[in-house]
Amino acid sequence: MLKGLIGKKIGMTQIFDENGAAIPVTVIEAGPCYVTQVRTEERDGYTAVQLGYGEVKPKRLTNGQKGHLNRANLNLPPLRFLREFRVKTPVVNEGDKLSVDVFTVGEYVDVVGTSKGKGFAGAVKRYHFRGGPKTHGQSDRHRAPGSRGAGTTPGRVYKGARGPGHMGDERVTSQNLKVVLLDPERNLIGVRGSVPGPRGGVVMVKETRKN
Repeated sequence: MLKGLIGKKIGMTQIFDENGAAIPVTVIEAGPCYVTQVRTEERDGYTAVQLGYGEVKPKRLTNGQKGHLNRANLNLPPLRFLREFRVKTPVVNEGDKLSVDVFTVGEYVDVVGTSKGKGFAGAVKRYHFRGGPKTHGQSDRHRAPGSRGAGTTPGRVYKGARGPGHMGDERVTSQNLKVVLLDPERNLIGVRGSVPGPRGGVVMVKETRKN
């Protein structure tokens, strides 16, 4: 069975174990998801499973999206979000429905999401620069990145140098999060720790790669 789902971040809470210790938990509404396409090595050059999530009104989709979901008499509901999960041997069929019972309490997962956008940020906030001294007449250099030129040669700043710029709003993966809560009736899965993105953000929950 494919161990992967698309979901929506609900928020954070806490539960208590048998010793009374508080466990920080992120709750995700995962699924139900539908298998919208199965990629094969012969046809596509790689193997993967494409899942769809989030039923919407049909008018929210383009004709191309509707045709993709209704090809070969699949008759899938109008799904807003499509994501691919790389697997070596897909053991699902197009049209199958997946829910949180593909996971079990105690196993570890990776959660992929889009981090919160911070806009244009300075070097102190973005890269934790120390800033300048606050004495000896430094009235406006407290949060400046400081000099970083390389002299006459090359006489410029190398590409990729850390500095002010756009922060956040990028793909982030939280790895090795333990599943501590499952509620199949309400399609909820709880993982120990934080998950990237705001409340309501779309995330991918999949089997961890490193454990």
